[in-house]
Amino acid sequence: MALDERTGEVTVQGSPLTLLGKAPSVGDEAPEFRVVDGEFNEVKLSDFRGKTVLVSAVPSLDTGVCALQTKRFNEEAAKLPAGVVVLTISRDLPFAQTRFCGAEGIEKIKVLSDHVWREFGERYGVLIKENALLARSIWVISPDDKVLHRETVPELTDHPDYDGALQTVR
Repeated sequence: MALDERTGEVTVQGSPLTLLGKAPSVGDEAPEFRVVDGEFNEVKLSDFRGKTVLVSAVPSLDTGVCALQTKRFNEEAAKLPAGVVVLTISRDLPFAQTRFCGAEGIEKIKVLSDHVWREFGERYGVLIKENALLARSIWVISPDDKVLHRETVPELTDHPDYDGALQTVR
């Protein structure tokens, strides 16, 4: 089945990229997805039903902005209300994610990989056709699986609106 393609919504250093999949809008039901943890165990969105889920999607943890974004949400996680789960999702291999988390002291959030099934990227419309990475995006999902906040960062090398996402969670 061919995925929807959107060009021009995201750029990298000014050059347009093509996003695959259909992105849900605020108010929509959050699509289920499967990703894997550092030991290749399956993790699903439905595993967190009843909690508010902040999803921080990044192209690769081994780049400057992605590393800073992940560290920022790790720091913020301790200040969030009980019942909030923070996930960082990238297409990095789980081995690389585990190494990054150990080196950077990432312990308060769950870092997960969309490498196996690509369901997150496709179902949230943030899979980049040109390089199979995820576009930088932030999602907040309610305890009853509704999209409360959505941001796809227009320039891949820019930071997201951290405060906007965190305000939605609080």
